[in-house]
Amino acid sequence: MSDDAWRVWEPLIEAVRPKGKMPPRNLRQTVSIIFWRHQNGAKWRSRISEFVPWWTAVQLFIR
Repeated sequence: MSDDAWRVWEPLIEAVRPKGKMPPRNLRQTVSIIFWRHQNGAKWRSRISEFVPWWTAVQLFIR
């Protein structure tokens, strides 16, 4: 995700993100996984290994 795109998305996500459930340092990576998954039609467990654990992305997506 580009820096420009993140500047738009971050305040929107922070407004609805449950506090204390996910460290903010992983938030950008987690959102990138959600976008990657929907662009590629891949399964959650097929995520790229250097990102956060797949279940973290699923939890944020569900919320």
